Amino acid sequence: MAFLTLGINHRTAPVEIRERVAFTPERMAEAFSELRAASGASEAAILSTCNRTELYLAGDDDCAPAVLRWLAGFHELDVADLENVLYVHRDSDAVRHMMRVSAGLDSMVLGEPQILGQLKDAYALARKYNATGSFLSRLFEHTFSVAKRVRTQTAIGENPVSVAYASVSMAQHIFADMSRNKALLIGAGKTIELVARHLHEAGVRNFLVANRTLERAQTLAEAHNGKGILLSEIPDHLSDVDIVISSTASPLPILGKGAVERALKKRKHRPYFMVDIAVPRDIEPEVASLADVYLYTVDDLRQVIEENVRSREGAAREAEHLIASGVQDFLEQLRALDAVSTLKLFRQRAEVLRDAETDKALRALRNGADPETVLRSMARGLTNKLLHQPSIQVRKATAEGRAEVTECLRELYQLDALEADEPTTTEKL
Repeated sequence: MAFLTLGINHRTAPVEIRERVAFTPERMAEAFSELRAASGASEAAILSTCNRTELYLAGDDDCAPAVLRWLAGFHELDVADLENVLYVHRDSDAVRHMMRVSAGLDSMVLGEPQILGQLKDAYALARKYNATGSFLSRLFEHTFSVAKRVRTQTAIGENPVSVAYASVSMAQHIFADMSRNKALLIGAGKTIELVARHLHEAGVRNFLVANRTLERAQTLAEAHNGKGILLSEIPDHLSDVDIVISSTASPLPILGKGAVERALKKRKHRPYFMVDIAVPRDIEPEVASLADVYLYTVDDLRQVIEENVRSREGAAREAEHLIASGVQDFLEQLRALDAVSTLKLFRQRAEVLRDAETDKALRALRNGADPETVLRSMARGLTNKLLHQPSIQVRKATAEGRAEVTECLRELYQLDALEADEPTTTEKL
């Protein structure tokens, strides 16, 4: 079984490319259907976050070229443009990559915890569309186990280093006393939950949470004594807030330049601090050209994150050792499964030969043959048939110079020990 990981991330592609390659929830069913057909892979999963889009594929052949063409076509991109930012991992390297991703070692924020939940969601989605099989299911489950071990046995997640945390840290550089500022959070997912928590810890007490579903917005807002509103109500409240942080799964921008311009006039050009964590972006890039607006994307948070990540470097080295062990364990499991299937076929073949000789012996007994003669004949016939094909293959391999086959036979049947146990010529006399 060949295993392939193909994707882009924050290291290989800017946000302008990542947002074009992101998969929206509305197109996932279409994507799974087309991906398996185009690639010929028997199993597939798709991970799509603000920092990465990755495809996990298992099948009989290396399908990377076909997947690249499909991915470019699905997102209406030139193959050459996508090929320049794409990475491909195969087999054990692909297994290692998935485990590093799950533990947050490949994230912009070293050790960030959200990616594990996103990977679990990707697995659940693949199962929903019947795209996984025994290989990917076993790999995902083992990967989650390794990630849990990294979390519990290292300090990789002890300090608050995340995109949400970095967003709030940047806001603190602009606003000296954040208790005087009002925040608008767009979206109500896990990232915005973290943003709300960090803002509250930084002193912000005035919250608005805007979401497509009002109930979800209200639930999150009320946890911090805030108010929930619908996305359509944002223009009515925009001039009253100082901080805007957005993270939704919308395929189109939610906040445009015109709405921000009107709000700036109402607030007499008091500055805005905005962070667009979403990919595709929620805030039109043109908003950054407005005076009195400080607009940042996930790529702009890199410096803040790097300053806070040094404390995790020792834990990351420990995590790498755990992942190396996890990869080895998984590969050994696969090899053991291969052995089980081979042994099963070997036993089936032996049982067919046994049954044939048994039936032959029973017929001879029913015809009145001497039992001892029948028994000896059956034993001889079974031995000859069991050894016939292996003997032919050993002779052929030896003639071709493949001495390892003979050595394997000696090991399987412990022939060296048998030779050692045989009496010497003198002992026989």
